[in-house]
Amino acid sequence: MKDQLERALDQVLARNPGEREFHQAVREVFDSLGPVLAKHPQYVDAAVLERLCEPERQIIFRVPWVDDAGRVQINRGFRVEFSSALGPYKGGLRFHPSVYLGIVKFLGFEQVFKNALTGMPIGGGKGGSDFDPRGRSDGEVMRFCQSFMTELYRHIGEHTDVPAGDIGVGGREIGYLFGQYKRITNRYESGVLTGKGLTWGGSLVRTEATGYGTVLFAERMLATAGASFDGRRVVVSGAGNVAVHAIEKAQALGAHVVACSDSAGYVLDERGIDLDLLRQVREVERERVSVYAERRGATYVPGRRVWEVGAHVALPCATQNELDEHDARALVDSGLLVVAEGANMPTTPAAVALLQDAGVLFAPGKAANAGGVATSALEMQQNASRDSWTFEHTEARLAEIMHDVHDRCLATADEYGVPGSYVAGANIGGFVRVADAMLALGVI
Repeated sequence: MKDQLERALDQVLARNPGEREFHQAVREVFDSLGPVLAKHPQYVDAAVLERLCEPERQIIFRVPWVDDAGRVQINRGFRVEFSSALGPYKGGLRFHPSVYLGIVKFLGFEQVFKNALTGMPIGGGKGGSDFDPRGRSDGEVMRFCQSFMTELYRHIGEHTDVPAGDIGVGGREIGYLFGQYKRITNRYESGVLTGKGLTWGGSLVRTEATGYGTVLFAERMLATAGASFDGRRVVVSGAGNVAVHAIEKAQALGAHVVACSDSAGYVLDERGIDLDLLRQVREVERERVSVYAERRGATYVPGRRVWEVGAHVALPCATQNELDEHDARALVDSGLLVVAEGANMPTTPAAVALLQDAGVLFAPGKAANAGGVATSALEMQQNASRDSWTFEHTEARLAEIMHDVHDRCLATADEYGVPGSYVAGANIGGFVRVADAMLALGVI
């Protein structure tokens, strides 16, 4: 089976040159699949690996728009519809200068397994653009979103492909995108996008879900070691939506969250992060964490990464490959117990290996941050029934799903001879569910 995995990986590398993030995501899954293929040779016979690594559809398009100075700007838009074996494609849109096809494919590939782990009837996809909303006026963002949706609308629908937000795409952007979709189609198809505003089809808890879910998963991890968040020192990377809500939930569980970051540096607040001030600075004023540090009288460290701050629990909630081997060593030396990824693939392979060798409990993003897409699926349910659930009911469903994902990862790892490995459990658990559906549907 090792030869089969190597041949499939060689094919991925040859057919997708230069897409290093996609290559990394595929390698990380393939590293877990040897025991699966040995137990289920029918997956090899049906070329499930090869089919799963080839997206069902890849869409690239031009996005022309006019800035406030009257100049025409051109960006590139993407939507990679990876797998619909379990349901309509589901995954976010990322607006960031780093976006290119390889990033979107890595995110879409991860999304397939993440969505499968939730147990919800949703496939996997991802999209976005190299447009940067930072520093743009509301009018410029609106015109870009309208142009982007003018092409994307023909490829999506509540039974086909349901995008959501990601980095650079929040409630403002989703509103502009949905408005243009409604305008073009002449349909109030509220299930076509998730992350909508509460007054026009959105779901309570959706904004909080990824951050909350990551902490709920980490809480379950700590419980397996007979521990809890109470009094634990926690470090969070990022200061966006996921990070802010991870901080909120961790603090609610008794944690002492002392640090967060942005792309320019990090803030160390030994008194504990003041969440109200952080939200004011980040969400209202859209300022850097350095402004928070100045107003709070906390320490700001420019140009460095937050992982040099010691912690019991580390929650990487920013972007891919942000925690490397050097960072992992520093965290282990500080007494680290748990890492739960709130972002997608934020820990490098060498860092993951070091953490696992050191006995740190490590949960990959496809398991730990599945709360966001799970609550998106709950939003789709509410849209389909034209219903609206309470915050308490929706949060209880989120907690139930995250606990189920956690327990499924451990049970799957035990079943395939890698006890205690959240990485293997997540990769295998997601793969088997998708692979079985692919076999049932025939060669498509």
